[in-house]
Amino acid sequence: MNTPAFHAGERALQARAGSLERLAEVGARVIRPAMPDQHRAFFAQLPFIVTGSVDGAGQPWASVLAGPPGFVTAPAPNQLRIDARPAAGDPLAEALAIGARIGLLGIEPHTRRRNRANGRIATLGDGGFDVRVLQSFGNCPKYIRARQAEFVANGTAPGPIRHTPGLSDTDRRLIGAADTFFIASAYPAAADDPDPAHGVDVSHRGGTPGFVRVDGDTLTVPDLAGNAYFNTLGNLLLNPRAGLLFIDFESGALLWLAANAEIIHDGPELAGFAGAQRLLRLQVREARHQPAALPLRWHAGE
Repeated sequence: MNTPAFHAGERALQARAGSLERLAEVGARVIRPAMPDQHRAFFAQLPFIVTGSVDGAGQPWASVLAGPPGFVTAPAPNQLRIDARPAAGDPLAEALAIGARIGLLGIEPHTRRRNRANGRIATLGDGGFDVRVLQSFGNCPKYIRARQAEFVANGTAPGPIRHTPGLSDTDRRLIGAADTFFIASAYPAAADDPDPAHGVDVSHRGGTPGFVRVDGDTLTVPDLAGNAYFNTLGNLLLNPRAGLLFIDFESGALLWLAANAEIIHDGPELAGFAGAQRLLRLQVREARHQPAALPLRWHAGE
């Protein structure tokens, strides 16, 4: 790659954590401009894929698309085809456009595998869309709760989407019991910025139930030791808006959140979160909740 694998926000946090020199050396090897064959095969076996996008107001959103394994294919190392479209009211539906930046996360909880592919929408049709992949990289299996996804043959039809300016009591209970959520973030780039590092990213966060602390409309999440790339936090350092997705794995309900983010590097609060290297504080500004949104249900593992 002719440009650095990591942008200025990521490099600033890497420098603070002492990983800048190491990642400058290996960055181009771990973040590739196209998918290796094992990533192409991995995406093709998934029943769902997590997305990160940005709406017309610049707000990042995390969402999810589902389909029978094979609904995602990789016809070429730099191309992903997704044969699914989001429903009306899903934030992703508002963001899909030719040339729009998108982040993709393939995750297989029962094997704890996850791979990322970030790029731009190349084609858009009634049945799905194609992504031109500009960045491809894997992630470690840390903090992934093992659970197996299964399709519901005669599941409940999706309910209406409820919009609120903050969290409801139902939302707080879902968040407080969660062991997993997904977070989307975006570099503050112009639409025609060609740098592949200046895109949208979506990432997984996991822990024991209750690892996300809820106080009114404020969420506090520990940032634990990981790959030290700082893809999410590097974006948030420069553009402190985040999109969160919580999935009710028993009912298929989805909770989309738009939030303002603050990174807390030190202070007495860290002592209340075992193993936290820093904290992420999220002030929720908008919530959307949809019952039975996904035709999937998950059986929990270890």
